[in-house]
Amino acid sequence: MYQLPFTVLLNHLFAGPVTALLNALGIHPAHPAAPIPDHVAMQVLVVAILTAFFVAVRASLSVENPGTLQHMMEWVYNFMDAQSEEIIGHDNKRYLSYLITLGLFILTCNLLGLVPFFETPTGVKYVPLGCALVTWFYYQYHGVRANGPGYIKHFMGPVMLLAPLMILIEVASHLARILSLTIRLYANMFAGDMVTLVFFSLLPVGLPVIFLGLHFGVSLIQTYIFVLLAMVYLGEASAHAH
Repeated sequence: MYQLPFTVLLNHLFAGPVTALLNALGIHPAHPAAPIPDHVAMQVLVVAILTAFFVAVRASLSVENPGTLQHMMEWVYNFMDAQSEEIIGHDNKRYLSYLITLGLFILTCNLLGLVPFFETPTGVKYVPLGCALVTWFYYQYHGVRANGPGYIKHFMGPVMLLAPLMILIEVASHLARILSLTIRLYANMFAGDMVTLVFFSLLPVGLPVIFLGLHFGVSLIQTYIFVLLAMVYLGEASAHAH
């Protein structure tokens, strides 16, 4: 079974504890000596990269002489703040930490496949599904937090006579959002990886560079769309029904 070098390293260091944990949970890995798959190893790497990045930003904060990393994060914060205020409203700052973290995580995952000997974890369906599920539960929680029991009014529609039917439709619609978020991100990143791989195998020099550029563009766009939809869902959930 071929694994990426970083995955091999993690399995060499942690295969025993991970296998024991999985067995305790009733999950028996097919390869006990290598229970950590590539997409999980890539997510671990992304978390390590982002943690190191945040630590570096925090260490370089300065009022008199802000550095490049500080300027970069200030731009990201201002961009997210403006976008979320327009979509969610003046309560947007409550959600900024999650939205920024989500965006940076997905973007780093998307771009990781451009680095030799790594792969794009969002090109594996479980990773976009995880992001979609966390986002779904996050906005539902904040919908209940903002409206209390009145949150159910978001599912009932304006006509009480049709409320039972509207509840069924709205519940199905909300569940479909998980599928929509997952498939959109997964399909685009998986397709981008496959196209790049095909052209690299046919013509290793020259033309594949164009597809690497396209992969970079698709990574940015898909990150923006995912976070934008998260903002839309948060705005809908936290709005007070009338």
